[in-house]
This record gives sequence, C-alpha cells and structure tokens, in this order.
Amino acid sequence: MIKLKEQIEKFNSKKAVIGIIGLGYVGLPLALEYLIQGYTVMGFDIDQQKIDSLKQGKSYIEHIDVSIIKTSHDKGKFLPTTDFSKAGQTDALILCVPTPLNEHREPDLSYVISSLETLLPYMKKGQVLSLESTTYPGTTEEELKPRIEKQGFIIGKDYYLVYSPEREDPNNPDYSTSTIPKVCGGTTKACMEMGRALYDKIIDTVIPVSSTRAAEMTKILENTFRAVNIALVNELKIVAEHMGIDLFEVIRAAATKPFGFMPFYPGPGLGGHCIPIDPFYLTWKAREYGVATKFIELAGEVNISMPDYVVAKVMEALNTKGKSVKGSSILILGIAYKKNVDDMRESPSVELMKKLEAKGALISYSDPHVPKFPKIRNHQFDLESIELTPETISKFNCVLVATDHDKFDWEMIRDNAQLIVDTRGKYNVDNKTSFRA
Repeated sequence: MIKLKEQIEKFNSKKAVIGIIGLGYVGLPLALEYLIQGYTVMGFDIDQQKIDSLKQGKSYIEHIDVSIIKTSHDKGKFLPTTDFSKAGQTDALILCVPTPLNEHREPDLSYVISSLETLLPYMKKGQVLSLESTTYPGTTEEELKPRIEKQGFIIGKDYYLVYSPEREDPNNPDYSTSTIPKVCGGTTKACMEMGRALYDKIIDTVIPVSSTRAAEMTKILENTFRAVNIALVNELKIVAEHMGIDLFEVIRAAATKPFGFMPFYPGPGLGGHCIPIDPFYLTWKAREYGVATKFIELAGEVNISMPDYVVAKVMEALNTKGKSVKGSSILILGIAYKKNVDDMRESPSVELMKKLEAKGALISYSDPHVPKFPKIRNHQFDLESIELTPETISKFNCVLVATDHDKFDWEMIRDNAQLIVDTRGKYNVDNKTSFRA
C-alpha cells in the first residue's frame, strides 16, 4: 500500500503528475498554474481541436495567454491528449467538466459521470481525485464514491477523494486562479490531507471544510447569494422605471455607504455557467428532503423573466418611432455573458436574439470578443460580428445594449443610432432616442 506521507511529499516536491479533465474556462487556467509551479500536467479533453490548438501554442480562450503552455509542451511538461487511458500515468485527477441543467431545469451530471466512468479502468492506488464542477451537496459521496469503490479501492486508504469548487472569474484584473482562496472538503481526514497537498503549491490560501458536502454547499451558497440579489435589483429596476427613478444612479449612491451594503446591478438576464444554474441544483436536491426553497425559486423566476421584459421594452421603443418589431433591423451590442470576455455560457444575449427573431426582427450583432457566433447547445445563429462605424450603426432601426464591453465607442454609438435600448445603464435616458430596459 502506498503511504499517505509519501504521496503528499510527491506533491510537495512537485514530482507529482497532474491530470486535468476538461480544458475550458476552469481547467485551462488551472493547468497554467500547475505548469508555472513546475509540475508536469496531462490535459484531457474530448475536443481534438482544443488539443491541437494547445500543441500549436494557440489559445481558444481570449484572456488566457498560452505561451507557457507552448513552452511547457515543447519541454515535455504539458501533455494535452484525448486519450483517457493515459490517466493511469497521473497522481491526481481534477474534474473540470460542465454541470448544466436539462430541459426540465434539473441537474445534468452526465458530463461528470461519463468522464468518471471513462477514467475508472485506469485509476490506480495512491491517486487523488478532485471534483471542481459545481453541483448539489452530496454529489461526491453519492455519485463518485460508490463508483470508485466498485473498482476495489478503499477511499481514504488507497484512493483519495475531495471536492474543491472552482472560483474562476474570467478576465478579472484583481484576482487570478492562484490568489482566489480555495475551499476544499475531503471524504475522509486522509482525503482532506491529500486535497491540501494537491492545491497548496498553486493556491495562496486553501480553506479546509469538514466534508465534501460542506464544500459543495459553499459553492451553491456563493452563487445563490448573487442570483437572489441580482433578482432583487432586476425587480427594483422595473419598480423604479414606473416611478421615474434611475436605479443605476440609486445603486451608485447606495454603494457609497461603507458598511452593510453591497452593490448589485440589473441587466437583461443572468449569464455565465454558475449563477443561472447553481440555485436550481440546490432547489432540486432540497425536494429530496421535503424542503421548499420558495425564496430561491422566486428569484429564479424574476431573473428568467428579464429577457421578456427587455423584448417588451424594445417593442415599446420601436412603437415610439412608428415601427413594429416585425421587419425592424436590430443590432445586439455584446453577446458574451459579461463585459470584456469571450465567454458565451448561458449568455442572456442569445435568449434576446431568439425571442426577437421569433417576433420577426432582423437580427445582427457586434462583439469585439466574439467574431463569429459559436456553436453552443440549443442555439445557433449563422452570424458574424459586424464592424461598428457611424454608417453601419445609423442603418439599424434599434441598437440593443446587452453587454457593455469597454472596447465599444459608446459616444459614437449614441451619436449615430436611430434608437437605443440600454440594459446596462450606459446612457442617460432622454425619451427620444434612448430607453432604459
């Protein structure tokens, strides 16, 4: 039997080989941190195009500099592959795969389960497996642990299992993978020790919690907190509009209070992989215990309804110009889920495009971070980003501000647009060409 201390020392001395499953917005930054610290990293992904890009030193995520990956690959320190049988060559396996919702807004663990089952035949004694994908409390113990034990492993003695939720915030200038404190919970005390060894050398601060369930709940709490507060300001935006009050001005004023207030801002809906999804993981699991999460579900209803509210505002704005939404040309500004990134996961802009097109609008978009509309689940537009010039802007019946990228020339847009519907508070409302939504 491989001794725990010997395995921990392997991580401390950076002789351990790290396997990362899923090389997207979570897995790729994590791989970079391990490479920076001198570890050998095997990157696993089912997308051959991603693997080929990494071998060529090309990044498919805009804000990630892969120069160190190219150097590491040339030195044999970074080994990207689609061959999961090589998982047996690693000392750690870190699962960074999607956990979306299905069509019934219930947890879809298919990526996690299928990845694990692909890895099971190649697991070896002494390995540690860490799940980073956001999920409901109990997933690690109820779904992963039994499958690993069926392979003949004893969790906590010859195989180690932890849950450590990702906290990536793409293109955040103030925090990176290494500087964001990392929560980690182990299935056993020995698992927790291995989890700390796995992350201690690449993360400034590791926060141990008592169990994988506590770690899973921590992630759900973080994002449910944000979802509920965003729902609050989204609802207040509608109230403030009827009262003739600029809610963005109110939020900025309230944010000057040095205690007891945290600013959240309204928008066209929720985006990203976490906030629109995580609360529904908790509400689904809570039903198993006979608990109703009314507050969370109400917040979800408010946030899900925001694209419909925005579409109604577009129709109202066009009506002031004597136009119907049907046949009107509408330019969507920004289709990434948040400013200054190329991340399209759960972007509310896509929902806006679908709803407007269904009403007969002629849709175009401009996004300096997304040159071509990507292939994403359930949505597809055969469109490319148009270049913004005074001439192109002036041709559209309506410009809909959906994502407020810094690269947009906001003054030029304002001066040349026939009509603007603003969901991000970029413009003062003048009741002639600008409308707040």
